[in-house]
Amino acid sequence: MKVSLFSTCLSDILFADVAKNTLEILERLGCTVDYPMGQTCCGQPAYNSGYLKEAKQSMKQMMKAFQESEYIVGPSGSCISMLKEYPHVFAGDPEWEQEAKTFASKCYEITEFLVDVLKVTDVGSTFKGKVTFHSSCHMKRLLGVKEQPKILLNNVEGVELVTLPNEEDCCGFGGTFAVKNADISQEMVSEKSRHVSETEAEYLVGADMGCLMNIGGRMSREGKNVKIVHITEILNTH
Repeated sequence: MKVSLFSTCLSDILFADVAKNTLEILERLGCTVDYPMGQTCCGQPAYNSGYLKEAKQSMKQMMKAFQESEYIVGPSGSCISMLKEYPHVFAGDPEWEQEAKTFASKCYEITEFLVDVLKVTDVGSTFKGKVTFHSSCHMKRLLGVKEQPKILLNNVEGVELVTLPNEEDCCGFGGTFAVKNADISQEMVSEKSRHVSETEAEYLVGADMGCLMNIGGRMSREGKNVKIVHITEILNTH
């Protein structure tokens, strides 16, 4: 199966290991992976801030870059959910509407792809420790990806998965929300930090780097010794 890796901005700039782990997991499961060099931002920051014209420039570049791809897989529910919005953004555009529909139909978040497309629920990894999982808003509410990450984590040898209280609550990041509404965001992430502490987990695991960066930053400033881990690190540990 041929797969094109969408690395996302945060992975490209701050969390290179996430993209590396995603690539290695896919290759280990028999996929042939390429990396279209023309890829760029999904357009979400500009789109959410009301800069539709600028967002469309990024979106068009993304569609061009991945035009020949069979499957497009990325390690971020938030970014993949934006790619899935392209048909809505370009609705009624005679030049781009069909292109956007075709593009969106090929896009998958990594755990969604593993479980729903490859039909893999055990990637053969081992990771010792007590973990709790933060389910990001865009991933569960827009993509509808809820159980796939937990299915995979439950099949990792050595993982003790404990439920995060009030798991459905937002961490307060929300991309530009954390900038525009800093005081509210701070209260939300403080509450999330308390819930993580209640689990007594050694690791907080998530599938969106923005959320992990936000929660991890708060817990670090509070002096809490909980390690923040993207799910691909666990799935790629042997």
